[in-house]
Amino acid sequence: MIAYLDCAATGVSGDKFLGALLAAGFDERDLRRALAPIGLADAVRVVKRATRGVSALGVEVACDGSQPLRAWLEVRDLVRAADAPASVLARAESIVAAIAEAEARVHGVAVEEVHFHEVGACDTIVDAIGAALGIHALGIETLVCSPVAVGSGRVRTAHGVLPVPAPATALLLEGAPIVAGAAAGELTTPTGAAIVRTLAASFGPVPPMRLAAVGRGAGSRDIGTPNVVQLLVGEPLQAEQEPPGAERVVLLETNVDHLSPETLAFACERIFEAGALDVWQTPIVMKKGRAAYLLSVLATPEAAADLAVAIVRETGSLGVRVCPTERYAAWRTTVEVETSLGSARFKVWRAGEHTGLRVEHEDAARIARETGAPLDEVVERLEREAQSRLESPEEG
Repeated sequence: MIAYLDCAATGVSGDKFLGALLAAGFDERDLRRALAPIGLADAVRVVKRATRGVSALGVEVACDGSQPLRAWLEVRDLVRAADAPASVLARAESIVAAIAEAEARVHGVAVEEVHFHEVGACDTIVDAIGAALGIHALGIETLVCSPVAVGSGRVRTAHGVLPVPAPATALLLEGAPIVAGAAAGELTTPTGAAIVRTLAASFGPVPPMRLAAVGRGAGSRDIGTPNVVQLLVGEPLQAEQEPPGAERVVLLETNVDHLSPETLAFACERIFEAGALDVWQTPIVMKKGRAAYLLSVLATPEAAADLAVAIVRETGSLGVRVCPTERYAAWRTTVEVETSLGSARFKVWRAGEHTGLRVEHEDAARIARETGAPLDEVVERLEREAQSRLESPEEG
């Protein structure tokens, strides 16, 4: 299974993440069973919350207020004593270890010297064990996370008023994409940041999946907007199963009226070689009735700057227009098929239930020259034979 955590609006905390897992199907009884050996099974209370009209599950942990602050090694031993598979306990330990290491860096001490409320609190232990066990119980092999909303402004802590994100949270999110989010204040806690850092395989958009479950976890604060995270759980789609999806591209354009057709064609080849997704020319009429061409180049956002340089270098144009846009692209691949006319490459595409193939022009033209047959007849025969062989591979 694959899962997507959306925390780009209101951030993530341990209780919100655990609530989302429970709402997605993680059995509360399994959580209590795991916590029983360390005396925390009865400390957990799962509650239904309606936050600004959106229903979700919240998790409350009621601990004895007289419990002492614990050092990192004590917390580690508590996690190890829980009743869960070794792989789950190792993940839970990694979560609390990440918090301890961040706090140690903030305070300039060794991890073994860390004594503080956050990692010593039983709710953090519950959140860490619950997060690791919930991921395991739901069969989630890959967790993808949205950019993390951290909030803005200031937060009051035991050490005084600090900027948001708090120092430990900021350290835990090093390397992760962050945004301010939809509300002020602290939106992501150190525990939430540690869970994301430990469990998320990557950050980005929703991965292709066949959706099986949706879980929403609610925080306890009223922040003026639904205080929830959303967890999408499903079966990952194979590449050929994916519907055509929108992908961001950049359209680069320039007007060319000073190059011969041969030179412009050569420039297009060079721009293709530089990494363009597509290159084409459109006849246009410029001022004073001059005939010219509109040179259009489609590029990935990452390659756009280099391709703009290539356009100027190959054409001598003094400027390139840049237009960010999107395109829908069906799944496709290239296969080589042995036919009665010889070997040829075919582009095979699939969009939903529809499939098709098309012979590569260069191969069809080569075979037409070799056989002396008309190109149209060669294309029709090649595609007919390839279709038959691909539908009945055992005969190939």
